[in-house]
Amino acid sequence: MTVGVLALQGDFREHCTVLRRLGVEPIEVRLPRQLAQVERLIIPGGESTTIGRLLTIYQMLEPIRVRAGRDLAIWGTCAGAILLASTVTDQKQGGQPTLSLMNLTIQRNAYGSQLDSFEAPVAMPIIGEMPLRGVFIRAPRIVALGVGCEAVGWLEDGSVVAARQGRLLATTFHPELTDDDRVHRLFLEL
Repeated sequence: MTVGVLALQGDFREHCTVLRRLGVEPIEVRLPRQLAQVERLIIPGGESTTIGRLLTIYQMLEPIRVRAGRDLAIWGTCAGAILLASTVTDQKQGGQPTLSLMNLTIQRNAYGSQLDSFEAPVAMPIIGEMPLRGVFIRAPRIVALGVGCEAVGWLEDGSVVAARQGRLLATTFHPELTDDDRVHRLFLEL
């Protein structure tokens, strides 16, 4: 199995560390030729506008879309979840480039600024009964799920923080910043 981690900006190194702990040597993806080498792709947290612009500059948007329609499993964490969403509610005129692969609506920075970042338990029965420690840093919020997209993770108040659509997975939190590798294992099984 070949797993790529989009390495244009954000916390791609942390995902690589978890994958190595699981015995998977990741490929850092920066160009379309590296994308062609992988069966799975993680789009990390970071700054979604920056990552979207870099995907455009490096001509990666369309190759990722095409591969997602054929054979590529993709997981987006935080900013990566924003890039996977079909609708982003609070974009400025012209918006940011997105992949628009998952039938979900997401709100950027839904919980506030960097100072409002927090940790909270996440119920994710798809990976087991024990809650995860969710790390939310300038986190987005999933506000609506469309046809074919299902909620797979929730906060105690019922807010959806993880969704799945076929071989696509979105989490609004950062599992790579904890010692719990269950979400990475789930992604490797998609």
